[in-house]
Amino acid sequence: MLGDICGEPGRKAVEQALPGLRQQFGTQFVIANCENAAAGYGVTPKLAEVLFRAGVDCLTSGDHIYDRREAWPFLAAEHRIMRPLNYPPDAPGHGATVFECAGLRIGVINLLGRVYLKPLDCPFRRVLPVVEEMSRSTTIIVVDMHAEATAEKQGMGWFLDGKVSAVLGTHTHVQTADERVLPGGTAYITDAGMCGAFESVLGMNRGLSLQRMIDLVPVRLHPATEDVRINGVLLDIEPATGRARAIERLSRSVVLPGNQTPAGQV
Repeated sequence: MLGDICGEPGRKAVEQALPGLRQQFGTQFVIANCENAAAGYGVTPKLAEVLFRAGVDCLTSGDHIYDRREAWPFLAAEHRIMRPLNYPPDAPGHGATVFECAGLRIGVINLLGRVYLKPLDCPFRRVLPVVEEMSRSTTIIVVDMHAEATAEKQGMGWFLDGKVSAVLGTHTHVQTADERVLPGGTAYITDAGMCGAFESVLGMNRGLSLQRMIDLVPVRLHPATEDVRINGVLLDIEPATGRARAIERLSRSVVLPGNQTPAGQV
């Protein structure tokens, strides 16, 4: 699972590094959050296809998923890209999918938190019937909990412990150090981090971000370009039971053509 892909630097890093990472770790299935892939605001069909060609099997999203209107029909037609499950039923797209991969069935569910975000349906009440239904066809279920509040993400981890294989937080762009396998066998991390430029404010140009904070001027933010890294987690899941055996944080520096060499490998 790769954290939020932020703008062109994040996309280019995934394109460049993911094939080698898949080979290095023998990865069978890759999920990535794409809601900031288009200059930090949503995703387009063209950019989603770039990420699929790079080796991403499933794209999850969050509160920016509808920022690009041209993506709405794509969300409705393409099963490999998801919007949060707890959006209204008539919103384009879907929030839960079961994939066939290497002889396995892998369920993915995308949720959006409500603290400081959109007033959507309760993710806790909305997810449980879907988990129960999905469990009839697969033991492996991974949840992307896209949320602002740490407590809301941790709450979802405990709520689904023993019911799904993993609850992985996204949205804050800062990788947390609390990865663990919960007592019921569910892998958990509060935030998987970001694929993008770290000499920034959450992947965006720090000068523009500071202008917003200090002068309260509503300037449009743009992705930063320096110190590009990939963040994510590696999961080891027992197919027969769906229980996680291990979760490990991943953070790699990626040198893109034309960019300065980062200070060191992370």
